[in-house]
Amino acid sequence: MDMKARHAPMKADLMRVIGQVIDSGAFAGGPYVERFERDFAEYCGTNHAVGVGSGTDALWLALVALGIGPGDEVVTVPMTFAATVEAICLAGAKPVFVDIHPRTHTMDPEALQQAITPRTKAVVPVHLFGQMADMEPILRIAESHGLRVIEDAAQAHGAEYRGRRAGSLGDAGCFSFYPSKNLGALGEAGAVVTNDEQVASKLRLLRDHGQSGKNRHALIGWNSRMDGVQAAVLSHKLRFLDAENAARRNHAAFYDEALRGLSGIRLPETARGREHVYHLYVVRARDRRSLVWSLEEDEVGYGVHYPVPVHLQPAYRVLGHHVGDFPVAEQCAAEFVSLPMFAELTFDQLSAVAMAVRDSETSLAVL
Repeated sequence: MDMKARHAPMKADLMRVIGQVIDSGAFAGGPYVERFERDFAEYCGTNHAVGVGSGTDALWLALVALGIGPGDEVVTVPMTFAATVEAICLAGAKPVFVDIHPRTHTMDPEALQQAITPRTKAVVPVHLFGQMADMEPILRIAESHGLRVIEDAAQAHGAEYRGRRAGSLGDAGCFSFYPSKNLGALGEAGAVVTNDEQVASKLRLLRDHGQSGKNRHALIGWNSRMDGVQAAVLSHKLRFLDAENAARRNHAAFYDEALRGLSGIRLPETARGREHVYHLYVVRARDRRSLVWSLEEDEVGYGVHYPVPVHLQPAYRVLGHHVGDFPVAEQCAAEFVSLPMFAELTFDQLSAVAMAVRDSETSLAVL
């Protein structure tokens, strides 16, 4: 992500809105946060949005607001950033993993069905890399077992599933506005969207030390207020999100065409009925070392998301998992390479990336 290229065209406008917040003195909560909450709820197609301090806080507080706690099990996937699982643990619940689908890399609904026990209380599908999980069967399974559904939409701002936007299908949807996200702040921020007024009200208490009024603490809460500067920045950027997502899809189509037919590279797939927003453009490389070497030789940036699935991370060893427990996630972890993806990419940059990837295929053929 080229953060300078991203912000250069709007720098003057961002300085203007930041100046407005400074002049108002509304730094923690207040009218700028309330305006962004209204705008973002409308964008997502939900009744409520509650701004919080980070995407991790969004997941954690959403779980708490929905009554998830000690003794409960929450089903999610191991192919995700650790924050998804951190939030479950911070709520006092036990994370239970299921494997991902080999084509979409999101939760496999069949695996979900098999993982449910009497202790299961919630499901956290992860909308990975900008594509939503297969929500219809997930919601159907959850409803049949009386489970809460919390969408981890941290990488899916504006993504759609059968015409509905990320965050609007479950009991709550959780977003991160980390600067590199499709909708990014100039620091840390997050939000929870929901159609449930009681959940939204509880979230507003939880994010502000549980206060129902000044110095009146109805709940044990936390300090997770969104600040006014980030809210004002996000309100401004939200106006351009759809156009930037469209640019990302155009870049992805360029990669698809330029890289089609390479035997050692598997391109990302968009499932029917879903609209991908390409937070990341992630390929699977048969020989990742060769691809990475070629990218580095041509001075092309890349990423690896995520090289160690959460179930094999040292922090979660207590859960007792081993290599081989979730083979699709583990294979993907060994093959994923993220190519440059942001709205401001130029034709020359896209071409250079494609050339480097094709060069890696040539090198592999020679070997």
